[in-house]
Parts: sequence; C-alpha cells; structure tokens
Amino acid sequence: MMKKRLEEVDLTQAIELEKDYKKQLKQQQLQLLRFQQLLYQHHIPALFVLEGWDAAGKGGAIKRISQRLDPRGFQVHPISAPSQEEQKHHYLYRFWKKLPAYGQLALFDRSWYGRVLVERVEGFASEAEWKRAFEEINQFEKMLHDDGYIVGKLWFHISKDEQLTRFKAREENPFKRWKITDEDWRNREKWEMYEQAANDMFEQTDTSYAPWTIIEGNDKPFARVKTLKVINEWLEHHLKEKGFLE
Repeated sequence: MMKKRLEEVDLTQAIELEKDYKKQLKQQQLQLLRFQQLLYQHHIPALFVLEGWDAAGKGGAIKRISQRLDPRGFQVHPISAPSQEEQKHHYLYRFWKKLPAYGQLALFDRSWYGRVLVERVEGFASEAEWKRAFEEINQFEKMLHDDGYIVGKLWFHISKDEQLTRFKAREENPFKRWKITDEDWRNREKWEMYEQAANDMFEQTDTSYAPWTIIEGNDKPFARVKTLKVINEWLEHHLKEKGFLE
C-alpha cells in the first residue's frame, strides 16, 4: 500500500547550533525583504497559506517572516470560525475581502482549507460539500494564479508526542496559557481523522500553480528557517519566470 504523505515526513531534521540558526534566519529574512520590494515595484500580489496541527509552530514562523518586512505591504490574516453573517454566504466569500492588493504580500494563518479539514472532521460540512470543495478550491487558486497572484501553501507537521509536550508547556507558562483551549484537546483526540483529512487534501489540491510544502516542525529553528526558504524559493521562481530576476 502506498504511504500517505504525512507518513513520509522526517521529523528528526534540526538545526543544532543557535549561531547557525541565527545566521540562516537573518539571510532568509533579508532575502524576503528584497523580494517584497520587487513585488511592490512590479505590482505582483503574493499569498501564502499556513495550515497544520495545533501548536505546530505557525505563530512562531509568522513572527520570523514579518520581523524585517515593510509592514505597509504585508498583512497577516488569522482565520477563525465564520461569523453569523459570513455563514449566510458561500464559504469562500469571506476570503475574497482579505486577498492582498497588487504588489502586496499576505499570510493566511488557516484558510479556506477549513472546509476540507475542521469542517469535514467536525461535521460542519456535509460529505457532499467537503468533497465538492476540493475542485472549488483548485479553481479559486487557479483563478488567482491566472490573474498574476503567487500562491503557496505550507503544512506545519509535528508528531503527536511533540504536540502533547507543547500543550503541557503552554499550560504551565502563564504567558502562553491563553494559547491552549479545551478545543485543542478535543481536536487532539481526533488526530487520525485530521491526519486522513490532511492527506486527502494534499492528494486533491497539490497543484503546479499552488503547491503544498510540508514543514518538519519538531525542531522550531529548523521549521522557521525552512518556512522562509520555501517562501523565498517560490517567490524567486515566479519573479524569474516573469522576467524580474536574472
């Protein structure tokens, strides 16, 4: 039987020395700043979707991504449950208003993939609705791509044991206790269901114009540097393709 994508991830990858981490982080941050300026100059919009397990490191990665950027051309959109008003519309409706303007860069901390992840697992969407969503999402992202958007998607992956360690650490830290909720513990009990949903998502929505990259997250420094590398490589690829980089 073919392995599912998450089963193939090597979670032992790490950056051992702090000096190496700081050096690589700074290099990647400065590169991203350079690319942000090129996006602005050439009116190219870019967005990156960040999905993954609870406590997998999305917040820490976002902090490092934004650290050296010009805030005037950068937005982060934390996505939670839809409001009552938003529930009166198609599920993609609320994301249209958050798309970056031409020349700007945006990160979605969770996204329209909620339809095929949490809404699927928790029963907020019917089987017909979440199965139909794969093609709807592909068409949505293809439309953005055809309009000149750069679109990339990252999944932050950690082991179940590592998640438990981080949950307990959050409960013990008064500055991070707000990050852990009863819902996080409930989601953890459905790990296998979410894992299946994620693997189905990769299979159905990993496209040439909006690819998925898995971030090995057990080691936070490694995950943060890889996140920046992936974003930079994707921006560089598209900027070269459009003729704005040698």
